[in-house]
Amino acid sequence: MRPDVSPEVEAVDFRIQPVGPYHGPRIGLVTLGCDKNTVDSERLLATLVGHGAQVSSDVGGADVIVVNTCGFIEAAKEQSIETILEACQLKGAGDVRAVVTVGCLVQRYKVELEREIPEVDLFLGLTELDRLVPELRRRGLLPLEVEGVQNMARPLRILSTETRHTSYLKISEGCDHTCAFCAIPLMRGRHRSTPLEDLVREAQELESRGVRELNIVSQDTTWYGRDLRHLRHLRHVRRAGDGRDAPLLPDLLRALVGRTGIPWYRLFYLYPSGITPALVELIAAEARILPYLDTPVQHGSDTVLRRMRRPERQATIRERVQWLREAIPELKLRTTMIVGFPGETEREFQEMLTLLEELRFDRLGAFSYSLEEGTPAARMPDQVPESLKQERLERLLDLQRVISLESNLAEVGRVRRVLVDRVGSDEDGFDAVGRTEGQALDVDGVTYFRSARLLRPGEFVDVEVVDATEHDLIGVVGDGRGGW
Repeated sequence: MRPDVSPEVEAVDFRIQPVGPYHGPRIGLVTLGCDKNTVDSERLLATLVGHGAQVSSDVGGADVIVVNTCGFIEAAKEQSIETILEACQLKGAGDVRAVVTVGCLVQRYKVELEREIPEVDLFLGLTELDRLVPELRRRGLLPLEVEGVQNMARPLRILSTETRHTSYLKISEGCDHTCAFCAIPLMRGRHRSTPLEDLVREAQELESRGVRELNIVSQDTTWYGRDLRHLRHLRHVRRAGDGRDAPLLPDLLRALVGRTGIPWYRLFYLYPSGITPALVELIAAEARILPYLDTPVQHGSDTVLRRMRRPERQATIRERVQWLREAIPELKLRTTMIVGFPGETEREFQEMLTLLEELRFDRLGAFSYSLEEGTPAARMPDQVPESLKQERLERLLDLQRVISLESNLAEVGRVRRVLVDRVGSDEDGFDAVGRTEGQALDVDGVTYFRSARLLRPGEFVDVEVVDATEHDLIGVVGDGRGGW
């Protein structure tokens, strides 16, 4: 993804072939929004297959269309509504039997959606997804009984992205932070960690399906286990045998690395305030936890961060970046920034630019503030005009383009391990596209390269970087005999 795109608005555009009993109804599932929504959809796909459906991400020929919506910001809401209406048009033309809408947007606006789009047969919020199968059965859209695979042998998820060797592990749900601009707690609730053993089992299953890179995601990944630990203290219960508390993020990462052979683990959405010395030491010491960190900062002015109700200030951000870079010399850092938050002055915006010039994040996602009803920021005075938001966004992106180009040019002449995503010559003569440790799927650039030997998606190769742009790297693979 380019620096001017928010990862939370990205549509997951995948195409998987129909999976499931050939005699079952065909269900096409469309996923909108973030990678956490992708995980939710993959779990739904597995559930539907386990109850007799054929599933696909292609709605062509589907009996039922399920739209997994996003309600993060206004642009995401509009995209979700447009997709629902397109599905309803197919139903109106007689091409599909039913339309089901689920996910974040429904969780927040179910009553309004039911009133405004009566063509939809079923709306289910995030807390109602367990009703999907019973409701489809009641409508005659799923068989009442299914012969075949036993429950224990059914997959937890059906991989849906084009790059099946890369996947996501969502380690918690919801968020305990009260950021003034964010509606996610209104949709997904308070923070709830998934038990460690469940996550290890899921990772092991993904490994058995060929996953070579596993992206750890949540709303705040550093918060993992804190709720479990709190509950154990309340109940005065300790883990049997060693008297330790419930696991935190470092414990989870050690378990994942120790009990799977997945080569690459990549960490996303770590609030700076939650990054601890123990976590930094673990990342520095464990080669399979990539030297790549996504740590959302959101702004560079202390006064704006205070109005945003963010848990960090400049001093904390600087301290965590220093810890990380001193311990992990090859580290690539990604962050996210919001411009045009209510009341943002030119001086405060300049403070953001100054902090970015100082810290020089290698990757950056940026977007203008979107007013979300029900959030504290929506009631704040001095809303910034859209024209000024866009002007500041362009200035921010201009600065980041320079920083990103310098970061990429520093890679020229180095040999980097690359995970192959696609193979086949393109119009520019490159034989394959992949990513280095410092390039995350969809949100960062890629590495284009030539190779004298045949490659496969999911394979690791050593690539010498010979050129770079502000987004991408260009390289060449050795000939297998020590030459380039």
